[in-house]
Amino acid sequence: MLEPVELSVSEAEALLRSGVTGRVAVSTPKGPHILPVNYSVVGDCVVIRTSPYSLLGTHAHGTTVAFETDVVDHERQRGWSVVVRGRAEVISDPEALEQIRRTWQPRPWASGSRTLHLGIRLEEVSGRRLGNGWEPLHEVPCRRVV
Repeated sequence: MLEPVELSVSEAEALLRSGVTGRVAVSTPKGPHILPVNYSVVGDCVVIRTSPYSLLGTHAHGTTVAFETDVVDHERQRGWSVVVRGRAEVISDPEALEQIRRTWQPRPWASGSRTLHLGIRLEEVSGRRLGNGWEPLHEVPCRRVV
């Protein structure tokens, strides 16, 4: 059995910034929902694009949500996970939207209009990896390089 290792905040943020997909947990009047998303990290926010009429567009703005991204290597039984908790806010400022476009615009895979940008502040960032003797940032199967 491999022991979990807590990541430093800087290690967790580096892995977070390298990712492409994750999940957002949001609370609604009908209970919690976990939704898969594409994302980017710009400044101190995880940025996602969604529809204004989606669960995230309707219920996330102004609330604290959780976001998780991870990589699992089933063959070697190792992996890592990073969790962010923070307040979700609609991003509508033209300068902020331009900075997102210049840095890395999230590219949703799902069809439909995704015109609403949500930012999740990096208020709490934590992470862990499973297994020693490997460099998670350099051994991920898919990563974003900005």
